[in-house]
Amino acid sequence: MAIRVQEAASLRLDEIYRYTRDCWGAEQADRYITGLFEAFDKIESHGILSRPIPAEFGVEGIYFRHEHHVVYWRRLSNGDVGIVTILHERMHQMDRFREAGRT
Repeated sequence: MAIRVQEAASLRLDEIYRYTRDCWGAEQADRYITGLFEAFDKIESHGILSRPIPAEFGVEGIYFRHEHHVVYWRRLSNGDVGIVTILHERMHQMDRFREAGRT
């Protein structure tokens, strides 16, 4: 099993890194991004509590919280984990997730 960071999630990781670096410094940005990737690695072992995406989102997948972000992922056809997108807890998640799910 591999972790595949899909395009929308990759763009979000870049945004998260830049914002965190600009507000709190490169060391904090590095720690936060490292923490996200450590959380990704815990998906397969169920070391992180994930839940199914509610039906009203209109897409299948799973999500979990990491500090102030919500990580959306799904199992890919080859069995790998696809990280779909990562949204800040204040973002309107339903619309953003639908946008990311189309990429």
